Order: sequence, then C-alpha cells, then structure tokens
Amino acid sequence: MNRIEKKFKELGDKKALITYITAGDPGLKKTEELIYAMENGGADLIELGIPYSDPIADGPVIQEADQRALDNGTRLSEIFEVVKNARKKTEIPLVFLVYFNTILRQGIGNFIKKCEEAGLDGLIIPDLPLEERGEISEFIGGSSVDLIPLVAPNSKERLGDIINRGGGGFVYCISSFGVTGVRDNFDVDLKGFLEEVGAVTDLPLAVGFGISSREHVEKIHRIADGAIVGSAIVKLVHETGGDIKIIEMKVRELKGS
Repeated sequence: MNRIEKKFKELGDKKALITYITAGDPGLKKTEELIYAMENGGADLIELGIPYSDPIADGPVIQEADQRALDNGTRLSEIFEVVKNARKKTEIPLVFLVYFNTILRQGIGNFIKKCEEAGLDGLIIPDLPLEERGEISEFIGGSSVDLIPLVAPNSKERLGDIINRGGGGFVYCISSFGVTGVRDNFDVDLKGFLEEVGAVTDLPLAVGFGISSREHVEKIHRIADGAIVGSAIVKLVHETGGDIKIIEMKVRELKGS
C-alpha cells in the first residue's frame, strides 16, 4: 500500500482535496515550502507540475508558470531533490504531472527508479496515449509508483481500458473539454460521467480542470472522492510571490476548515 492508497483509506467517507503547483515557480526553495504550507492548510495530496515547453493540456496560467520555471533554470534533478527533502518532513502523497517526452529523455526505467528513490507516489502523464502505455507499464508495474489514469468526457468507449490497463492510485476525471484553467461552469454532466467511470473501477475518482473555489470543491465532493485545484493556486502563487501564509489560507478556505 503506497501513500496514495493509504491516504484514501484514512479519509474513509471524507473527501480529498488535491492541490497543484508548478515546480520551480517562483523557485525550488519556495516549492518545498509551498508543499508544507498546502499540507498545513489541509491538502490531502499534492501534484507537482514538471515544467515543460509545450504543455498541451494546460491553459495560460500553467503555461506561463512553466515558462517562468524554465526561465529560472529549473532542472528535473533539482525537483527530485525537493521531493527527497520533503520526504524528511512529510508523508503527504506527492505526484508528478509530467509530459512523456521528459520521461523519455531520462530513460523510462531510470526515471521510475529516480521517482522511487525520491519518495514520489504517482505519475499523471497527460500526453501518454493508451496505445503507447505498454513500455512504461512494464517498469511501473513492480514499483511503488502509481500510473494515475486520466479520463475525459469523450473517453467513454475506452474507459475500462484506460483505467484498468496499469492504472492505479486514483482516476483523474477531467471536468470539462479543453485545457486547464479557472472556470465558472463545467461543460458536461459530471454526475453522469462519474457514474460511468465508477462502473468500471473501484479506484477513487478525483475531478480536475476549472475548480477554483470552495463552492466548486463542495459541488465536486458531493459526487466524487476528490477535488483537484490547480490554476487558481498557481495564479495566486505568482501574484503573491509564493507567500506561504496566503497559500496556506487559500488551501484552508478550499478545504472549508
């Protein structure tokens, strides 16, 4: 049982708040501090976005954060060190959102090994098609790292394959068509979509894309096991220079505590 599974078991009937920041924005020292701040604010699981030059699943807020992190000279090796350092102080589940080319450049086996050594718990790979999952599944299968399946409203005919062919941890359910970003409304019948996803898996279901307020989180928590907040936090990190107290307060507000 890795930290993700353990966390959802600990939560029981309670719902998870999953938060996202871009590693290296505004700096790696701040990234580590933000991990602790978000945990103190009530986050149950944290996603760290690995900066990438062409993040096709992400909207302007995260694209710009990625570029700032790259301009800062952020290196993957340094992000692994942040995770290692964080593991000395916290057992909160940590997940990378990473584009596949970053993994390929490291070598798949080498990358998974580094994830395990650092204490990472899962990977979300938004540009990894089902048809190309085989090689990474071989390496990740016997590891302590979960390959978290990502499903969209237009995935309906292949939900079972996407989730059950090597997937673990939780299912990342996309709330809307398009890219990440703050929204006022969601495009799809979320309840119906989640019922279809839940029919093919026992993994917890977490919803992301567009969730930015306590009201949104409450809505998602009525129909799913977790709510994922990304762009709203990334935007606030940028606006405040990564002010630890403000980010902790924002997460506390989202958590409703």
